[in-house]
Amino acid sequence: MFFISNAYAQAPTDALGFGGNLTSFLPLVLMFVVMYFLMIRPQQKRAKEQRAMMDALAKGDEVVTAGGMLGRVVKVVDAYVTIEVATGTEITVQKSSITTLLPKGTLKAL
Repeated sequence: MFFISNAYAQAPTDALGFGGNLTSFLPLVLMFVVMYFLMIRPQQKRAKEQRAMMDALAKGDEVVTAGGMLGRVVKVVDAYVTIEVATGTEITVQKSSITTLLPKGTLKAL
């Protein structure tokens, strides 16, 4: 009888007992909120701008491809764009490979 001591329950930190659980998950939740605003949201915004630019491609636009080729758009089909890279030289690329829309008059040699 003398070897067993009495066991007492720990008193809760608040009335419902959720205080300890909430404070342990708060840093994790804050980390996801910060990651959303610093990484995910800007990436979605850039993807939306890229999609809008691809949809707005028209004949005569001056563009840069993902491979670094500069040219003037000659023909736009559903998923492909024909680009004139030199006088009389045309290539066909996918719309998704167009990375930048240049201001008019950038390419004067074509």
